[in-house]
Amino acid sequence: MSDAAGLAQFMSAVGEMARGLLTPSIPPVWERHLLGARDPPRVTCEHREYEEVEGTIVPYDDMVHRSFFFGPTEVSALRKLVPEHLRKCSTFELLTACLWRCRTIAIQANPEEEVRIICIVNARSRFNPPLPLGYYGNAFAFPVAVAQAGKLCQNPLEYSLELVKQAKNDVTEEYMKSLADLMVIKGRPHFTVIRSYLVSDVTHAGFDDADFGWGKAVYGGPAKGGVGAIPGVASFLIPFKNKKGEAGVVLPITLPARAMEIFVKELNGMLKGKPIERKPGFISSSL
Repeated sequence: MSDAAGLAQFMSAVGEMARGLLTPSIPPVWERHLLGARDPPRVTCEHREYEEVEGTIVPYDDMVHRSFFFGPTEVSALRKLVPEHLRKCSTFELLTACLWRCRTIAIQANPEEEVRIICIVNARSRFNPPLPLGYYGNAFAFPVAVAQAGKLCQNPLEYSLELVKQAKNDVTEEYMKSLADLMVIKGRPHFTVIRSYLVSDVTHAGFDDADFGWGKAVYGGPAKGGVGAIPGVASFLIPFKNKKGEAGVVLPITLPARAMEIFVKELNGMLKGKPIERKPGFISSSL
C-alpha cells in the first residue's frame, strides 16, 4: 500500500497527532490515478527486471546475517577506487556497485551467467509536475542492471558503478507510465529473483525522524537484511551512528556462511584499497 517514503510520512503524521496536532502538517493525498495505466496500455520502455529468466531458486542453507557500517572513511576509500569523473556519484550508487560485485564473487556465480542488481528508485520527482507532496502510495520502480558474472567480478569497481548509474537514470516519467501499462498487460508480475540482488536506500526516508512524544528514534529502518519471500535477495542502506558517534550507513545482509566469509574478505580488500585481482573463470555455485 505504501513505499518507504509514504510509510515514513504516515509515521510522521501519527507522531504529530500523538503529540497533540488535530491534523497532520502534510495532508494525505490519494490520487492513485496519477500512476494508473494508459488507455490503451502500451509498453514503450525496456523492463528487464520483469524478464522470465530460466533457472531455479535453490533454498539457502546455513544462512548468516551480518551488518556492515560505512562511515566517511569507508566511503572515501571506495571513491578512491574509481576514476575521477565517477567520484561525484551518490553514496547509494557507490555502495550498491561495491556490494553487487562483492556478493557476486561471494556466491561463486557461474561466470557465463547473467547476474542482476535491482535498484529501488523513488520516482516522485521524475514526474512533471512531481507527484503531490502528501502522496502516500507506492511510487517506486525496480530498474535493473545486468552483467555477465565473470565480467562483473574481473573488472574494477567502475564497471559495476557505471551499470548502476545507468539503471537509475533509466527511470523517467515515460518509464513509469510504461511500467504501469506493463502491470496491466502482464497481470502484475513479480520482479525477477533468479540470480538477482536488490538494494534499497532508506537513508532519506525519515524513519528516524518520527516522534511519538518520546523524542526521535535512536534507530529507524528494517530490522535485518534478506527479508521478503526469497531470503538473501534484498539489502537496505540505513542511516546509522556507530558507537563512536560517526554518522554513516549500516548495511544488513544475509548470505550462506561460506559466502559470507568470502564477502567479508572481498569487502575488506576494497576498503583497504587493495581489491583482490580476479582471474578469468572461478568456481560455479548453484546459489
